Formats: sequence, C-alpha cells, structure tokens
Amino acid sequence: MENLIFSLNATVPIFLMMVLGYVLHEIGWMDDEFASKLNRFVFKVPLPLLLFGDLATVDFDRVWNVKFVLFCFGATVVSIAISAGISCLWKDRSLRGEFIQASYRSSAAILGIAFIQNIYGTAGMAPLMIIGSVPLYNIIAVLVLTLFKPGQSGLDNGVIRKTLKGVVTNPIILGIAAGLIWSLLRLPMPKIMGKLVSEVAGVTTPLGLMAMGAAFDLRKAFARVGPAATAAFIKLVGFCALFLPAAVRLGFRQEELVAILVMLGSATTVTCFVMAKNMGHEGVLSSSAVMLTTLFSAFTLTGWLYILRSLGLV
Repeated sequence: MENLIFSLNATVPIFLMMVLGYVLHEIGWMDDEFASKLNRFVFKVPLPLLLFGDLATVDFDRVWNVKFVLFCFGATVVSIAISAGISCLWKDRSLRGEFIQASYRSSAAILGIAFIQNIYGTAGMAPLMIIGSVPLYNIIAVLVLTLFKPGQSGLDNGVIRKTLKGVVTNPIILGIAAGLIWSLLRLPMPKIMGKLVSEVAGVTTPLGLMAMGAAFDLRKAFARVGPAATAAFIKLVGFCALFLPAAVRLGFRQEELVAILVMLGSATTVTCFVMAKNMGHEGVLSSSAVMLTTLFSAFTLTGWLYILRSLGLV
C-alpha cells in the first residue's frame, strides 16, 4: 500500500493540473488561442530558464553521466527504428510520418520535468535525459514528416537546412547549452539573477500542464483509432517493457531510472500535432495519439512507477 500511495502522490497531482486546464477550457476561461499562446510561452521562456537554472548552479563534473546520456540516445534511436518498421503496416503512406513521430516522441520536457520534480523536488536527471533524446526527437520529426508528407517524394537541401536551424535555435537546447556553459566556466550566480530565474522558472510546471489540459479535445481522441491506439500502446507500454529492464541491468536507479521512465512512457507531446499541421499533414492521427496517450498515461505511468518502487529501484 505504501508503494501505491507513493506512486499516486507522484502522478495524480500532475494529471489533476491537466484536468484543471481542461475544465477551465470547457467553461470558457481558457480558449484555444490562449492555450496555444500559453503553450508557446512556456516552451520559449520559463522552460528554458528552468533548465538553465538547474544546470548553471550545479557542479557539472559531478553530475555528468556519459553512460546515462548514451543510453537515452541509443534507446531513442531504437524506438524510432521500431516505430518506422511498424508504420509499414499502414497502407496509406501519408499516415506513416505522423505515426512514427507520435509513437516515439515523448513530452519529455514539460511533463517529464513536472513528474521528476514532484518526486524529488528538482529536475534531477531530466536535463541530461533531454540532451540525449530531444535533439534527436526534433531532427527525426522534421525528416519523417517531410519524407511522408502528402505529395512529397524526398528531401531537399532546403529541408535539411531548415532542420538544422530548428535544432540549433530550439529554446530547450539553448537553455541547456547556456546552463552547461555557465556551469563549466564556474561563473557565480548573482543573487538578483538567481531569484529572477527561479521565480520565472517556477511557473513552468503549472502553466505547462494547464496549457496541455486546455488543448485536450476528447472528441478527437478516437479519430484514426487504429493507428492512434497502436501508437499509444507502443508509447505507453511497449518501449517501457523493452528498455526499462535493460536500464535496470545497466545499473540505473532512482532519479536516473525515473528520467528514463519519463522518456520512454510519458504522453506524446502536443508539439507532434503542431508540427504535423504546419508541415502539410492532416494532423488527426497526431491529435488522436496525443489525446489517447495523455488520457491513459495517468494509469500506465502510475503502474510503471509502482512496479519500480515495489522492486526498490526508485
């Protein structure tokens, strides 16, 4: 019972915050435009500052873990390859790009950090997990959405340049890079600056989760139900079942293991839908996968965390 309570305390508050966003949207206090702007704000301002603050004030020589970063990168590569293979089941080629992205791409930043903070009080190993996975998330997302775009026959130099620019200008990557440089140079953090960063970064979790909840559309959750349900099962169950035992065998424990769980088994990020629509796709499969994974991850993440807690691993 103690392990179950621990798991529920870690997951339920996060999803209640998303439910609050959903309710505020339903009663008209947060419309679609506001939720969209709020999501962009969190992505571009407080979230990068949160990552910057977590990394800038720690002894990087102590927290850097090459094995952990390489595991996150390797697991992401294999997850993408598996998703690409399974996508061949769909005869409609235009669905494959959306399916691949929805199957592997987690909400590792906002939801992941919220999850780890709720357990340990800090972002823990989330920044290192993000280093190992998020750049690859973005690169592959642009590639597959372009390759399988309706009417698209391949990649060109313009797409490649756009992909590289998108990676190096990603606010999350910039926040991490700034924090790493600050830490490596051992620069002091002025008290005024530290207070400002802390205050702004503190709104990341509540605003990000409410924005995600406000964007949830229950009516769309069951559109494209076959591919979306397959992507949701792979995202919430398949990759965790495949990679968590490997992570345990490699010696990852506590914050490391929770960060890996978040990377593998958290909900598909809302960014999938935004990117798919902006790159000429229908977007229904992406939105359905986001809705289904968001809805059911409350149960699957609690279940995985309960298992890990019962085994004494977190």
